[in-house]
Amino acid sequence: MIARIRNMRPVAVGVLLGTLLGIGGCETNPYTGRQQLLMTSVAEEMQMGAQAYSQVKSDPKMRQSQDPREIEPVKRVAARIVEAAKRSKYGDMAQQFQWEVTVIKDDKTLNAFALPGGKMAVYTGIFSVAKTEAGLAAVMGHEVVHALARHGAERMSQGQLTNAALQVAGAAAGASGGGGLMSQAAMAALGVGAQVGVLLPFSRKHESEADYIGILLAADAGYDPRESVGLWERMAQLSGGGGPAEFMSTHPGHETRIEQLKQWMPEAMAIYQTRQPVPAALLPVAP
Repeated sequence: MIARIRNMRPVAVGVLLGTLLGIGGCETNPYTGRQQLLMTSVAEEMQMGAQAYSQVKSDPKMRQSQDPREIEPVKRVAARIVEAAKRSKYGDMAQQFQWEVTVIKDDKTLNAFALPGGKMAVYTGIFSVAKTEAGLAAVMGHEVVHALARHGAERMSQGQLTNAALQVAGAAAGASGGGGLMSQAAMAALGVGAQVGVLLPFSRKHESEADYIGILLAADAGYDPRESVGLWERMAQLSGGGGPAEFMSTHPGHETRIEQLKQWMPEAMAIYQTRQPVPAALLPVAP
């Protein structure tokens, strides 16, 4: 396909990018119905996830917690979220994954992640914002969805096709006789255009998708999904309104995120009310 594209006559880059990214969504998200462009197999993603996880664990800067007060609540939440994932529309993939979770002792980093294949890590810094195991469930549900929904593979696929389109644009600019300086300026503009117009919006879609499905998983696991709203309200307070404008960010703005969570809450609460509630035990917070 790429070889054929390189032989095409120059076309509008925006149209070309739209065509490339619109080429048959290889998979449909079972919750949102969104078409996804995927150019790697699940097995390849799992292998990459395992390699990345091994690197994280072997990095001397990533000190693993040895404190049971930090490890045990993370493992409890992870186990419940994984069981909910196995009952979900991602059940087949969740059964394939080899789940593992590591707690990284870093009280200044407010983060967690889940890699393809089910390898997870939680930084102790997130405890101060999550506050309770229910808040942590919102975080971990979100991250687990990134892995199950194959968001990483989708971003990789989009990047590959976007780079191919920019190469075509570069060849077209050179053929037009615009000169070296003009070509460089055009390519710089095209690069920004591609990043803002194509890649970042997809990343925001991934984040919103992970928020939505993540609170459904948390609710199914027995955690009160309303804790997710408090979590992001605290995140907003910590940011102090800072950060890039939403259209230049890979994440939805805090206000947008909170409003969306509230819109999805009736669906999540309907699930939660059919489950045995899990006590919202407090997380340990560094002094």
